Amino acid sequence: MNILSQEQIEKTILIIRGHRVILDVNLAKIYGVTTKHLNQQVKRNLDRFPEDFMFQVIEIEEESLRSQIVTSKIGRGGRRYLPYVFTEHGALMLGNILNSPVAVAASIQIVRAFISLRKMLSSQAEMARKLDTLERKYDYQFKVVFDAIRELTLTPELPRKRIGINQSD
Repeated sequence: MNILSQEQIEKTILIIRGHRVILDVNLAKIYGVTTKHLNQQVKRNLDRFPEDFMFQVIEIEEESLRSQIVTSKIGRGGRRYLPYVFTEHGALMLGNILNSPVAVAASIQIVRAFISLRKMLSSQAEMARKLDTLERKYDYQFKVVFDAIRELTLTPELPRKRIGINQSD
C-alpha cells in the first residue's frame, strides 16, 4: 500500500472556478486505480456527486491545465474527453465508493492536505491583516517624520535686498 504523502497530495490541488480541486487523473493515482475505473465508479454513483463535489472542466480550463501540467491534447493519444475535477467533499465521496483499504488511507491523507491548505491560507490572511494594520499605524508616524525632514531641507526665504538705485527717494 503506497499512499502519497500529504505534501505530495497538496501539490495536486488546483484552484478552478474558485474551488480547490484535484483532477480525476491525480485522484486515480492517489487511490491506486485507473482513471477509467475511477470515472466508471463515479458514473455508477452520480447521485453522490452534486456539482459542488465534482464538475467537468470546460475546454478553455482544460487548455490552461494542459499548459500548466503538460498533458497531451485531446485526440492525440491522450484523453478523449474533458477531465473531471473533485472538491474536497467529492474526493472523500470517491473514497467511500471505491471502498478499499487504500481508498480509506488515501481519503485520510486528502482530508489532511485540504486542512493544511486551509490553515496556511488562513494564517496568510491573518498576516496580511496585521500588516495592513501596521502600515496604517506607521504611515501616520512616518508622515510626521517625513514632513519634519522636508521642513528642515527647505531653505527659508530671506527678505531680498534690492540692488540698484531707489527712485522713490
